[in-house]
Amino acid sequence: MSRRALTLLVSGFLVLALGILGATAKVPYVVLSPGPTENTIGEIEKKPVIAISGRETYPTSGALSLVTVAYQGGPSSRIDLLTALRGWIDPSVAVVPEETIFPDTRSQKQVEEENTVEMTNSQDYATAAALTELKIPYSTVVSVASVQKGMPADGKLKDSDKINTVDGQRVTELKTVSDAVRAHKPGETVTFNVTRGEKTLDVMVPTKAGSDGKSIVGVVMQPKYEFPFDVDISVGDVGGPSAGLMFSLGIIDKLTPGQLTGGKDIAGTGTITPNGQVGAIGGIAQKMVGARKSGASVFLTPAENCDEALQAVPDGLRLVKADNLHDAVLALDALRTGKGAVPACGTG
Repeated sequence: MSRRALTLLVSGFLVLALGILGATAKVPYVVLSPGPTENTIGEIEKKPVIAISGRETYPTSGALSLVTVAYQGGPSSRIDLLTALRGWIDPSVAVVPEETIFPDTRSQKQVEEENTVEMTNSQDYATAAALTELKIPYSTVVSVASVQKGMPADGKLKDSDKINTVDGQRVTELKTVSDAVRAHKPGETVTFNVTRGEKTLDVMVPTKAGSDGKSIVGVVMQPKYEFPFDVDISVGDVGGPSAGLMFSLGIIDKLTPGQLTGGKDIAGTGTITPNGQVGAIGGIAQKMVGARKSGASVFLTPAENCDEALQAVPDGLRLVKADNLHDAVLALDALRTGKGAVPACGTG
């Protein structure tokens, strides 16, 4: 065999071996890529994404789309080396260490379950924020999300208990409960008045010292909202809290005359609080690519994500800065009418 033929044979063998290695070697990375978009004022499988009953609604047009990030990998389904290498050379994709998405302290299933809970909470917060913006009154209640095993509240308070009062003080927010508990010395007793099912009862719970020396009872609470009409949001297999802003805008558009979008295809992202503050999200680069591919020309961007977004914004996509829900509504009004300022990323 000639030297040239031997060299080609060895080279071919090495390429084959590297190919096999790349296709079979699993690596602890996750590939993030642009995911699907969903129009919050549209439908999925002929069902409205946002369905409102018990209140007059109005026709909408255009799109107010939430954006998502798709991922490959994870502790239970690791990607191969070739998939990671392809991701590293694709500018629309991010390859990140596995622990970035799935911390060592939580399993992949736990992370996915947490994302589902965050999505449910974001829908409640979005509804509360929209009604706050529209000055439609609603009630806030505090309920027990979980009781920590072995803590003073274990066996006394139960999941889903609605907390009416603490030591006789009416409860309307989480802080009322925590302040009342911490006002006691460790070992003292707190009186909770709760509604459990159809019953209302007083529950006496002793306290103990927490890590900071202040009193605790070992209960995790969550706010619950009682709205004057039903708002049902259905987006299929989408998790996480980052669609909050777009849910709020979709609810407002349906509850008010006229079209908030002016017929434009608008996408955006951002967490939302019940008082309308917009928070930062992850995967902004992939979300912008997904928005542009879906046809969006305007992208509502959390103020905290603006710097990152400016470095990766696709051609033809206009970034509109959103500090809060009220400003986002004003920005859409300005875009629709041509009157007023439209806040942009990169400006003060």
